[in-house]
Amino acid sequence: MREAFRVPHLSAGPDDVSGILSQLTATRADREFFAGVELHLPRLHDLFRRLYGDRPDGLERLASVVDLARRSWAERPAGLKDVDRERASTPDWFESERMLGGVCYADRYAGGLRGIRESIPYFRELGLTYLHLMPLFECPEGNSDGGYAVSSYRRVNPAVGTMEELADLAADLRRAGISLVVDFIFNHTSNEHAWAQKAVAGDAGYEDFYLIYPDREMPDAYERTTREIFPDDHSGSFVQLPDGRWIWATFYHFQWDLNYANPAVFEAMAGEMLFLANQGVEILRMDAVAFIWKRLGTSCESLPEAHLLLQAFNAVLRMAAPSLLFKSEAIVHPDEVISYISPEECQLSYNPLQMALTWEALATRDGRLLQQALEHRHALPEGTAWVNYVRSHDDIGWTFADEDAEELGIQGYPHRRFLNDFYVGRVEGSFSRGVPFQENERTGDARIAGTTASLAGIEAGDAGGEDRVILAHSLALTTGGIPLLYLGDEVAQLNDYSYRRNRAEAGDSRWVHRPHRPAQNYADRMDAATPAGRVFSRLTRLIDVRRSTPELAGNELIAFDAHVDSVVAFLRPGDSGVAVLVLANVADHAVEIDALTLSGLEPDAVDLIADEPVALAGGLTVPAHGVLWLRVGMR
Repeated sequence: MREAFRVPHLSAGPDDVSGILSQLTATRADREFFAGVELHLPRLHDLFRRLYGDRPDGLERLASVVDLARRSWAERPAGLKDVDRERASTPDWFESERMLGGVCYADRYAGGLRGIRESIPYFRELGLTYLHLMPLFECPEGNSDGGYAVSSYRRVNPAVGTMEELADLAADLRRAGISLVVDFIFNHTSNEHAWAQKAVAGDAGYEDFYLIYPDREMPDAYERTTREIFPDDHSGSFVQLPDGRWIWATFYHFQWDLNYANPAVFEAMAGEMLFLANQGVEILRMDAVAFIWKRLGTSCESLPEAHLLLQAFNAVLRMAAPSLLFKSEAIVHPDEVISYISPEECQLSYNPLQMALTWEALATRDGRLLQQALEHRHALPEGTAWVNYVRSHDDIGWTFADEDAEELGIQGYPHRRFLNDFYVGRVEGSFSRGVPFQENERTGDARIAGTTASLAGIEAGDAGGEDRVILAHSLALTTGGIPLLYLGDEVAQLNDYSYRRNRAEAGDSRWVHRPHRPAQNYADRMDAATPAGRVFSRLTRLIDVRRSTPELAGNELIAFDAHVDSVVAFLRPGDSGVAVLVLANVADHAVEIDALTLSGLEPDAVDLIADEPVALAGGLTVPAHGVLWLRVGMR
């Protein structure tokens, strides 16, 4: 914990800020960096006071963090500083209609970082501007929760490559117009991380990095109000160490939660973020943000301090890597998801509600819950954006609010049971071939695993399977923000059941939808006689249309009542009274939108996907599982 300078006995007043600025002047800090510190230090000081003001070492850590940022800026490559300046002049760059994200595991998709570099021509063909590589840092052998148990943030898993290769890849991607995104797992480390080993050993400076207790008194007290996340792995929130002590482990037993009530942990983790920013990472996907602060007598989820921590990390990055963005991953109540999204906290956020309700609509053939969410839960603060996705590496949980469902006469608990049963094929007539994840036979609680093609019906040979894949992606492409493809889904990859024969994966059914690159599907992507070819052709057509449709930039969305329960509909407004009307029919049959419903629009429209005129005066037919993108005039 090197500290080049410090301000002892920091108070809660402006003198603390002045003292740090004076010491920066004495070190002849870079003028550009100094300007950033002048702008963001007052905010960081206030956040430190609120987080650590009751600790004698709290606020005085602030100077050490600022000096850490100073040293990181001095080491930041010139090309990345150019990106910082460019993004400062175009702060809404990530809201463009040309944005398209892709996500994959580097090893499973391409054999490692070298293979990812070789895939850049394909990424450009597809139109990617954002590439999210799933956890690729050093982790324990065997089960590492898919890499979410990090043993070092500065070493890449040798099976994937090296940190030098990652930095080179980031530069190549940047030259290709693609931003590199990585997961930043900052709630916990693996039990093999050097910090963890030193904490267990009681090494000076690390004994307070994790929450370790000598007996069950405190764990029992905490567990009265916390919930079990992975009950198949261990009960409660703690696991026992070999010496009899207990350590906090929210997720798997080998993932130990960090103690952010210790400002030394904040400083250490800020250093890891800055290191990765200087390797060329442009977006950090902040994992499990809801869990990062603990307080006795609470659920230890989404506490106010979790938001203060994110804001404080954000302020540090604004000083030393100002173009880097945070992306929130918060699978919580819809009212809480929005609380993490702001220019001062996480500029981007996954949209788990839209994802879950897309699948809900496909199962029920009823779009009302999704329509309701678009109308009431879609708006975001200026300068932020959703990341809209059809599915991810993770399971699908039904995160809709019970009170929203009740407005439509739907009871939350039995509806979730139905959806779980539907997507694992236990409901007669189901088209899905999903697999349950963390199923609790006693309560019926579960989540769903499966690739898009397998969940949508292609694996089952259902006649509507391909249409559902296109419909789901159409919604992600048109609702605003950054649409995200799980790479391989664009060529209709199916479930991979081989995980059941792999000891390290057999206990985690999510591996069913993390297949290796489907080489044959990619080979077939130009063959219209195959599902891969048909899905690829239709999906890339949508991507091309989006890129040339400025109305699809930004987040502004106006709900449109089509007066048909199975139709999800909304307008994306543009300039001069023009908008794009999106219609998606989740039913298994065609439906009619009557002329009266469309009477607020000019009678002549353009079908953007088919590139042909459409007359609205006589109403519209939307095919089964069909989507329409219509450029319309608004009266």
